Amino acid sequence: MQSSNGSALFLSQTLNMSSEVVATETQLGNRTRVKLISRGIVEIIPFHCGGKDIIISAGVHGDETGPMELVDRIITDILNENIVLQHRCLFILAHPEATNQFTRFVGENLNRLFGERHVETNKEHKIANYLQTVVTHFYAKSEVKDRWHLDLHCAIRDSEHYTFAVSPHTANDTRSNELGGFLQASKIEALMLSTTASPTFSWYSAQNFSAQALTMELGKVAKIGENDLASLNDFDQGLRKLICAEQVTTECWDNSVKSYQVSRTLTKRSDEFKLTFPNNQANFSFFPQGHLLATDIDSTQYHAIEGGEAVVFPNADVAINQRAALLVKPVQLEISSDQLKVIES
Repeated sequence: MQSSNGSALFLSQTLNMSSEVVATETQLGNRTRVKLISRGIVEIIPFHCGGKDIIISAGVHGDETGPMELVDRIITDILNENIVLQHRCLFILAHPEATNQFTRFVGENLNRLFGERHVETNKEHKIANYLQTVVTHFYAKSEVKDRWHLDLHCAIRDSEHYTFAVSPHTANDTRSNELGGFLQASKIEALMLSTTASPTFSWYSAQNFSAQALTMELGKVAKIGENDLASLNDFDQGLRKLICAEQVTTECWDNSVKSYQVSRTLTKRSDEFKLTFPNNQANFSFFPQGHLLATDIDSTQYHAIEGGEAVVFPNADVAINQRAALLVKPVQLEISSDQLKVIES
C-alpha cells in the first residue's frame, strides 16, 4: 500500500482489478499499524489509541468519487506520517467494480441492501454480506459510546445545500451532541432526520451497533480527477480533526446547520407513477401547500401538506415499491439528555 517514495496506493490499488490484493500488516515509523484487510478495506490503529472506533466509508455508489479521493488523501497523509491518528479507523471503498464503470451500481442499489443477509445472486448482494461481516468484526471489541460511522456520498443532482447529512432512524441514541458539534465544525450546511428505517449502510451501523452514524452528501458526482475537492475543504478539515484529535470540541448547538425532518416517503406503487417535476430537481426544492407532487395508479395524487414540503432524492425511475422521493419540513433542534432532538411546537 506504500511506494518507495511514500505515496499512497490505496485508491489506485483498489481500482486495479487485474492485480491481486493480499492481506498484509505493516507498522509505520510512529508505530501506527496498517492492516490491509482486502480490496478497498484498510484498518489503521494508532500506537496511542483514543476512545473512538470510526468507520469512514465511500464508494457505496460507484460513481460518487469525490469522497473516495478525500479518503485516499487522508490515507496518503497517514502513511507518510504527515498526520497521526488518535483513534482506530476503518476505511472502506465499497464498490470498485462500479467505480471503474463510473456507474451507481452494477446490478442493484447497494445502499438498500444492509437490512439482512442475502442469497448472493448478484455483485451487490455479495458486497453487502461481506461489508456487514467486516463492520461486525470491527465493532466487536468496542464500546457502544465510542462507535462512529460516516458513509460518504455525493449527489447526482443539484441541491439547495451543497453539503448535507442524513441521520438514519433508530431507537438507539445515535444523534449525540458531539455528532452535532462535528457537523457544525465541518460547516455542513444541513442535517436531515429520517423518521423510518431504511436499509442503508449508515443505518446498519446505527441500528445494530448504536454507532453515531450519518450518510454524508458532499457535492456532486464527477469522474476521478474532475472533482472540486477545494469546495469540500471545510469537511475535509473537520474529518481530519475528528480522527486526529483526542477529543472533538463539542460546540453549543446553535442551529447554524439547517435541520429538516422527513415528513413522508413517496413510494412508487406502479409503472403509472409520475412526479410532477423532473428527476434532476434540486434537493430541498420547496413546494407550497397543496402543490401536486406526484400521481400513481387508481388516480392517486400526492399534494404538499400544510405549510409546504421540500423534496429530497426524487427519482421516478426506481423499481416498484421502492422510494421515489423523500418529503421534508424544516425543524429546530435542541440538546436533551446529550441528544439532538426536535423542538416540538
